[in-house]
Amino acid sequence: MKADYKHLIHIKSHDELALYELIPDPVWIFDLDKHGWWWGNEPALKFWGLSHLDELINKDLSEDTQGARDRTAQTFELAAKNGLTIDPWTTYPEGAPKSVYIKHRAVLVGPKRHRAIIAYINEQVNLGEIPENLLLVEAMRYTTVMVTSFTFKGEIVIENPAATEAYKHINPKQLPDDQSAFSARFADPKEGHSRLKKAIKNKGGRWTHQMRTSKGLRKHTLDIRITRHPLSGDFLILMTEYDVTQLHDSLDKARDAQDELRKMAHYDAVTGIPSLNYLLQHAPNYLAKAERGRQRVAVMFIDLDGFKAINDTWGHDLGDRVLREIAQRLSGILREADQIARIGGDEFVILVDDIHNENSVTTVSEKIIHQLEGKMTIKDASFPPIQVEVSASIGIALFPDHGRNLEQLIKVADKAMYHVKKSGKDNYYLEKNTDSDFDKK
Repeated sequence: MKADYKHLIHIKSHDELALYELIPDPVWIFDLDKHGWWWGNEPALKFWGLSHLDELINKDLSEDTQGARDRTAQTFELAAKNGLTIDPWTTYPEGAPKSVYIKHRAVLVGPKRHRAIIAYINEQVNLGEIPENLLLVEAMRYTTVMVTSFTFKGEIVIENPAATEAYKHINPKQLPDDQSAFSARFADPKEGHSRLKKAIKNKGGRWTHQMRTSKGLRKHTLDIRITRHPLSGDFLILMTEYDVTQLHDSLDKARDAQDELRKMAHYDAVTGIPSLNYLLQHAPNYLAKAERGRQRVAVMFIDLDGFKAINDTWGHDLGDRVLREIAQRLSGILREADQIARIGGDEFVILVDDIHNENSVTTVSEKIIHQLEGKMTIKDASFPPIQVEVSASIGIALFPDHGRNLEQLIKVADKAMYHVKKSGKDNYYLEKNTDSDFDKK
């Protein structure tokens, strides 16, 4: 969101500043867009140890740190919002540090309406006499971590440049009555209101929230502490915000990658139905449940007739589309409790539980054969509709009659499927029962 500065005073030329020469304290105007001084009165020139205005305007600031530039931008934004800022600055006239309180107003200057701040030196302070304090203040100003102190009502007391930049689109004076500067930072202001109340009740804490920043929605970890105003003694909220969006994005991508690998391991890439690995992993529980309920399970080994000719004639892309169509048709006739898997090439395995007698098996087999009868029209955006013909040779084994695990049962069903292939295809065959005590009481 681009900031609107139409409300700011526009100073077109130095001629409009004659009255400022009468002020006995240093006053200067700093141009943010060229990062240099635009004007200064006589006391300002003395403050900087200079003789002429041109020396101030042409002063080389190329060695200024990015942190210094950010601090100036923050001051402009705050002054543009609030009309005036008053805070301590450390300046370096003639290379020596000097700490002063400076009042700032935001203005626009020159024919190109550059962003600028008028600086009025209010009084000198003695921060420089306590180097540790000065270093701590400077560290907060220049860190990229967002630091803000709030009243218990959620009003901003002071914030560092990183926080100002992150929330420069929020004007506390234009917020609705049910929002504070604290809650307005949250993607859900109601969530922010609750967080403020809980932070006060718990005397601080650490939470991660979605925040509405000038760069869009970002995930921030909020480290909230209770502190006191150094002058008034009032209790305040001190909130430090760490942007953890990239970390969470990386974690999400890692989870997605794990899910994708799991899917690749357990689901067929062409048809989307379970793979043999999935079936082998889940079959022991499936068969154990059937045994506890004294139920038979049919294991059907399906090999497609005529599929090789489709691949040879039309290519593997269309062959894959045929496999997807067949997988959908087979899945459509199965009950929710049944299991289907593609085990490779044009071969499928189906597990059908609750088999009471031979009729239960033949009914499912006939449904499968019926689903694949006649010509199948394959439609795809990459080629015109094509008609193909496939049928199925189905071999059937029963649990526990022909085996106690899936590998044994598939081997028997595969043998039964070859019996169908030799007998003319497009049919099913149930392997003859072996001795079983399944029905013995």
